[in-house]
Amino acid sequence: MLSLLTKHKHNTATAICNFTDNNLIDVSNLSVKLGHKSIIENANFTLQRGQFTALLGPNGTGKSTLLKAMTDEVNYQGKVKVYGKERQLWEPAMLSRHLGVLPQSSSLSFNFTAQEVVELGGIGLSMTQLQLANIVERNMESCDVKHLATRYYPTLSGGERQRVHLARVLTQLEQSNNNRILLLDEPTSALDLHHQHSTLALGQALARQGASVVAVLHDLNLAAQYTDRILILNQGHIVVDACPKEALKADIIERVYQHKVSIIPHPDKGHPVVIAQ
Repeated sequence: MLSLLTKHKHNTATAICNFTDNNLIDVSNLSVKLGHKSIIENANFTLQRGQFTALLGPNGTGKSTLLKAMTDEVNYQGKVKVYGKERQLWEPAMLSRHLGVLPQSSSLSFNFTAQEVVELGGIGLSMTQLQLANIVERNMESCDVKHLATRYYPTLSGGERQRVHLARVLTQLEQSNNNRILLLDEPTSALDLHHQHSTLALGQALARQGASVVAVLHDLNLAAQYTDRILILNQGHIVVDACPKEALKADIIERVYQHKVSIIPHPDKGHPVVIAQ
């Protein structure tokens, strides 16, 4: 029995590592109800490797719920395929090497240091302690939390905690090879201006390296500057699925957000800039 289980785990890991299709997540006819209220209705889309996707929309329109459905945290109708198979069919420990999730907030009841929290991402990875230490240090530096290594997690600010957990998730995905999915739920909500930009620039860089990165965002201008694709949700429906220049048009934003805006091109980079009136 043990040999069969080991063989199954090996085959599962090999199947994910060798997955070559560009569509890493395929969502079909996905609907979510909480009680008697419909939150998401009939969502259909694919998430591709090498693409940074933003989920936008008004408060309460289903952005975080959609992310939670993709990670199997809420019950849903429809199908969510990850690496070509329904998500539930993958062994969780193996899938976690290739799919990382940064929730809106993460609580820890233990008095860990920031470094120890990041090291939690190494659970289940095949590497030496020295290799893990080097990876943890690199990811903490990438998320600008290296200087917090010896600080106890409960003493950190909300933004510092967000960045520590991002470093943890990056550590978790260290052995993902060429198949990496990163789902970020409001990753900039507690961050200052500098760290908002550095965090999304990191997401953009990971996408350029071949990952599929998805972020729930509220700032339309951050989405315009860093992402390749924007899905706009309104009242549980995906009403726009396009590149930033096509998605962020005044008539679309005014209809969805019920607020007048002007759109101008960025003077240097050319992406749309949304100005509220």
